[in-house]
Amino acid sequence: MGQNSVRGEGTRKRVPRARELGWDDDLYGAGEATGAGREASGDEAVEADAPASTRASRRRGGGNGGGTDPGGRATARRRAKKTGKRKVLRWVAITLSVLILGTAGAGFLYYKHLNDNIRGGSRAGGDSGVKKAAPNALGDTPLNILLIGSDNRADPKNVALGGGKNLRNSKPLADVQMLLHVSADRKNASVISIPRDTVVPIPKCTGDDGQSYAATTESPINETLGRGGPGCTLTTWERLSGVYIDHWIMVEFWGVVAMADEIGGVPVCVDSGVSDHPTKLQPGGSGLKLPEGTHEVKGEQALQWLRTRHAFGSDQNRAKAQHMYMNGMVEKLQKQNAWTDTGRLTGLAETATRALQVSDEIRSVKGLFDLSMQLKNVKLDRLTTANIPTAQWSKDKNKNVLVESSAEKMFAMLRDDVAFDKNGNPADAKPKPTASAKPKATAEAPGSLGVTVLNGTGSDAEPAAEGRARTIVELLQGKGFSQAESSQDAASRKDTVVTYPKADGDQGKANALSVAKALGLPDSAVRADAKAEGLTLVVGADWREGTVYKKPAAEAGDIPDGAEVLRGNDKGCMHIFDPYKWDGKS
Repeated sequence: MGQNSVRGEGTRKRVPRARELGWDDDLYGAGEATGAGREASGDEAVEADAPASTRASRRRGGGNGGGTDPGGRATARRRAKKTGKRKVLRWVAITLSVLILGTAGAGFLYYKHLNDNIRGGSRAGGDSGVKKAAPNALGDTPLNILLIGSDNRADPKNVALGGGKNLRNSKPLADVQMLLHVSADRKNASVISIPRDTVVPIPKCTGDDGQSYAATTESPINETLGRGGPGCTLTTWERLSGVYIDHWIMVEFWGVVAMADEIGGVPVCVDSGVSDHPTKLQPGGSGLKLPEGTHEVKGEQALQWLRTRHAFGSDQNRAKAQHMYMNGMVEKLQKQNAWTDTGRLTGLAETATRALQVSDEIRSVKGLFDLSMQLKNVKLDRLTTANIPTAQWSKDKNKNVLVESSAEKMFAMLRDDVAFDKNGNPADAKPKPTASAKPKATAEAPGSLGVTVLNGTGSDAEPAAEGRARTIVELLQGKGFSQAESSQDAASRKDTVVTYPKADGDQGKANALSVAKALGLPDSAVRADAKAEGLTLVVGADWREGTVYKKPAAEAGDIPDGAEVLRGNDKGCMHIFDPYKWDGKS
């Protein structure tokens, strides 16, 4: 949020910490609109500078204070008619200012109380090598947030809700994982999930306590939480997707219950009565019991909904039910005007700051408030959720692996900020370049530029394409970049990029763009890197062969089959499998 300028307040001090409390945008904006935040002029200035006795005489109808002007009363009436509305609004602003000043001490204490509620942790648990996306032509970048649901039993409140007293000393598992992507223009949002028992490559991680965990390729993704905390879960997602993730937000069992109760329940739907209970073939169960139709779940029932798997048929379907829950929560908050209603915002702030744990860079009331402002304008029909398709793991039928082609297509859509729906205006998706977005320098001669080329085509799934860096070096040399040379340094990337030292500024960007243009790479492939020592081309997994770069085309809404897509305004119901159908009587 931008800082508003307030003038003409004499020697009165600014409301203490008003901006941090989220007050100043509305208060100061209203002040400027009504005249409270500007210098007085004309009759107002004369009135303000007049002696008290003169002002009192004028209020009694004494015109200019001499009591002899027969037109004084008419003048006063005209002035009152002209400025009456403005004065009423100004007095409202003054009254609000007095109230805020009178409670500023209590307000600051409450603000500090909310800040003290919030628990945090390091954003990342390791080095993924993924860089933040370059701004678009309007200077905007997407926002990516990893949402994590933990089954931590160390807290007695969680044990009371989720059982597992014998698991108090076990490491927590990230049973729910959703990556929320908000477009650079903040007009659409996409959410993708990976089922908890999906085996993925997990990188080396270090927890906030300093303990290190070796990389592994045969563990499910939900174990990342116990291998370095939520920062390790984030790093794993970055390595998998090539998407830079700005923040993580985590909630435990009791937090789910608290948030559902705070908003008065979350709407969900089942196509028949459901009872998720133990059976001979499937022990356990969430305990969820609902009759057919739409219901607002809260309390322990909300947690049961999120944990139900058997009745919904699979981990993929459980993730779909979780998406339905999240969409319902967003819809409920929007209907409650949660971002503008002070009472609702206060209640949510108290509950959320206790229930959520967040990455350190947003570990404050202001950080969370600013983050929520980034999300509030996404309309429900532009929110799309989907699962990444999985297949059975060859080594264990109870675990999954990602369908590589489908996963990469969805990850590429996120990297390129392509909407998961087809409702967007194409003009919104492709902002018009502005003069300020163009390089302010001219590229130097190709032959004078040293370009280091790295082979980044390898991944955890397949080895690097042999001789790839040498092939691209020859291609560059043929285009006049005679100083191009290959490097043996290891580099693994999903996408091909050209980086330049951030300190080189506009000149470095112009030189990097000239390399990209020579190879047919898009401008978005050019990135500034504070650690780069010179122009560097990393040939990614998206260019494993050939000498002509063909960027994989991704169209809005082109989501792979099997992704279990759910739109924010969909009113469907979860299907219940036969052994768990309930007639609503027993």
